[in-house]
Amino acid sequence: MTTAIEFNHISKQYRLGLVSTGTLSHDLKRWWTVNILRKEDPYLKVGSVNDRSKKADSEYVWALNDIDFKVERGDVVGIIGKNGAGKSTLLKLLSRVTGPTLGTIKAKGRIGSLLEVGTGFHPELTGKENIFMNGAILGMTKSEINGKLDEIVDFSGCERYIDTPVKRYSSGMKVRLGFAVAAHLDPEILVVDEVLAVGDAEFQKKAIGKMQDVAQGEGRTVLFVSHNMASIRQLCQSCVLLENGRVKSIGEVHEIVDQYLEQETLRGEENKEWTLQTGPRHGSITILKSAVEYKGSNLNSAMPFDLVYEFYNHEEGLTLAVNPHVYNSQNVCLFNVETQMERLSKGYYRAVFHIPGGLFCAGNYRVNNMYVNRNTCYFMDRNAHRFEVLNGRSDYFDHYVGVYYPTMVTHEYAPKLLK
Repeated sequence: MTTAIEFNHISKQYRLGLVSTGTLSHDLKRWWTVNILRKEDPYLKVGSVNDRSKKADSEYVWALNDIDFKVERGDVVGIIGKNGAGKSTLLKLLSRVTGPTLGTIKAKGRIGSLLEVGTGFHPELTGKENIFMNGAILGMTKSEINGKLDEIVDFSGCERYIDTPVKRYSSGMKVRLGFAVAAHLDPEILVVDEVLAVGDAEFQKKAIGKMQDVAQGEGRTVLFVSHNMASIRQLCQSCVLLENGRVKSIGEVHEIVDQYLEQETLRGEENKEWTLQTGPRHGSITILKSAVEYKGSNLNSAMPFDLVYEFYNHEEGLTLAVNPHVYNSQNVCLFNVETQMERLSKGYYRAVFHIPGGLFCAGNYRVNNMYVNRNTCYFMDRNAHRFEVLNGRSDYFDHYVGVYYPTMVTHEYAPKLLK
């Protein structure tokens, strides 16, 4: 296959809060070192990992660090990761909005970009005038744009307002028109960054269908950034997972999406246990234990197990019920169960929920435990604990898809004699 895009060890560095190096002496030092001495930029040797959740230990940060992969012609590639992982920066480098600090990008063909709502639109120009302007930027002639004009306007659904200045469009209308222009003006590479979330459900369905046609029917390449994993699964064949400016994983879309969702949703410890002095207190309740208990060293899909919660109540007469919610790695709530609502005396309490064997598929699960007071949430113990279920079958099936694994379902299976 032909390579459409090639990222060769791309890195992008920023100085936090400042443009350039921040001081004249540093700027002169950089210019002298790079242009006269022909040596490496001294400010590329410093910098911290782009982890937005931690305090910076350097004035310099690597928004992207050593990104190296290829995209083949006709591929639809999803780019996923947490906010701040470097997804939008990567697409801005590809679209030449900004340049890389290190490395090179090779792309074959015209690139059509839709990076933000209304990107490239002039607010004082009408929708029709912006279509011609965007087409000219992509290198198309006026006659080529005229040939596509009716199709673009019809797809956008903005025909009534096409002669109205874009500054009077809603954000959804801007997205509709911007996507219609980017998808219909024949770029060999289409770059789309989390813009479909602004459009309504009908337009999202139409836009995803158009991107599938662009890639499969017309053989063009699509890079698609989104936090909507359902859209990523539906549209893309392969996926790139970014974390703190680096490529963490590349592979088949379902495998990478599952990996991303699991790392984002399955946080916390398997079992938690405290004393009355060390346990977290919420209102009148001190949490003492959140755990899954079972016989043996490992929990498998054929084994029963217990969800166990212990707490101390400090308030005489508090009305309370324990209500755990069990989630799978796709962040789908499988079920929730609840104790009877009761008025509690001061003292220690233990709630045990007996889960039968043969219910869960092999996989990872987490529990949010809600304490309910008079049909309202007294407090939510998020990620109270997690647990892993291993395959419990002895036959050749090592993994079953689906939410549940109901071995209690009966069936009949026998040869049928023909009359």
